[in-house]
Amino acid sequence: MNETLKRSISGAVYIVLLLASILYSTESFFILFGIFLIIAVYEFCSLVQINSIAPILLSSIFYISVTLLSHYNIETTKFLNRTLQTQLDLNLNIHQLDLILLAVTLVVSIKCILFLFYDSIQKISTSSKYLYLLGYVTLPFIFITKISFGVTNYNPKIIIGLFILIWTNDTFAFIIGKSMGKHKLFERISPKKTIEGFLGGVIFAVFAGFLISKLYIEPKPEFSQKSILIWMLIALIVGVMGTIGDLIESKFKRIAEVKDSGSIMPGHGGILDRLDSVIFVAPIIFLFYQILNYVS
Repeated sequence: MNETLKRSISGAVYIVLLLASILYSTESFFILFGIFLIIAVYEFCSLVQINSIAPILLSSIFYISVTLLSHYNIETTKFLNRTLQTQLDLNLNIHQLDLILLAVTLVVSIKCILFLFYDSIQKISTSSKYLYLLGYVTLPFIFITKISFGVTNYNPKIIIGLFILIWTNDTFAFIIGKSMGKHKLFERISPKKTIEGFLGGVIFAVFAGFLISKLYIEPKPEFSQKSILIWMLIALIVGVMGTIGDLIESKFKRIAEVKDSGSIMPGHGGILDRLDSVIFVAPIIFLFYQILNYVS
């Protein structure tokens, strides 16, 4: 089969599966990203050369436990006829858990960014491998599910909007970089990325954030100016941090001396190759949500 056709078919299947699961129900969304997590953990273990059985099992249990605790506590409370005070206490505990998980993830994210600049490191220590597995792979999948709820209820528009921003950034970074790129962004990690492509991707992502807010999130004549600002800021975060996430995965692949993290998607590589931007962006977006809630 022609390589371009193969790439187009697998990409279309991925997008349809992703959108269908997000739009169908909360449960289908959780299940799909749970499956993505299992595959991503397997791929990462292969990259850093550690046994994947225990990490897959522990990551799955952790993902299921936190997801159930975070998003089904209201239904559980009603079923058990708990008091309002009990519900408030549970919500406070969940919020505290979220902050702890966020703190761990952000620390590992900073370590990942520093890892990009460690030119002399061509071998990752065992302890660092498991730390990256937790904070770079597992916890971000949990935050992907959390940001889809916005302030209160599950809102598929949020996660779809986020993926649109990432796809817009990647697409225009490639187009502008290929047609106008002259200055390398981080040549020793990703020789094809250019500063011009990076800036072009960010600019078009911010413009896409404006359109998403106006036409998709708030499709009314009196659309909220606050919503526009929020989505343009989210787009800026996606453009910058998504690119860093892509570079970090490229660093892991360069050390492992492989082109792709896996082969589950013909022509596209593995799940980590497709989600490297969103898993690095998700905790930052969740932090952005917390700051907005605190300020408001």
